[in-house]
Amino acid sequence: MNAFPELPFGPVDHLDLEATPLAVIRHEGIRIADLRTAFDTGYSAIAAAFADDTLVPTGPAVAIYHGDPMDVFDLELGFPVRTAPGHPIPTASRNVIVASTMPEGPAVATTVFGSYEDLGSGWAGLAARAGAEGIHPGGVWIEVYVSDPSTARAKLRTDLIMPTT
Repeated sequence: MNAFPELPFGPVDHLDLEATPLAVIRHEGIRIADLRTAFDTGYSAIAAAFADDTLVPTGPAVAIYHGDPMDVFDLELGFPVRTAPGHPIPTASRNVIVASTMPEGPAVATTVFGSYEDLGSGWAGLAARAGAEGIHPGGVWIEVYVSDPSTARAKLRTDLIMPTT
């Protein structure tokens, strides 16, 4: 099972992540309060690169949190792409699009349907179910926004992927 399945994940599915090329905007040392601005400017900037065919997306938007998302963390916002950028791409919002890859290796995943405000409880549930199996987080948290943000809140689909140690 890969990180971008057509069907939703169950309560705790096991997968082996592949190093999928990504085009991302990085934010270092941010907090939850900074997310709305980071998401709004980041995804808009990357969309502009798609519009002019600089980048070709191959899947839905992703956010990769490095560190403790309840404190200070680093964040990569982007998309899987056919070919990662070979050099940094400056944007009108003063962000820079760079190459990255989806982390490789074992992970567990679940799907959350509903508002983005429900993602915290989705993460808590995934961590608890994985912990009951003796699986522990590896310090990286991946959200895959399968639905377009304009989708009705009750029908939004977000896949949560937790690489493990």
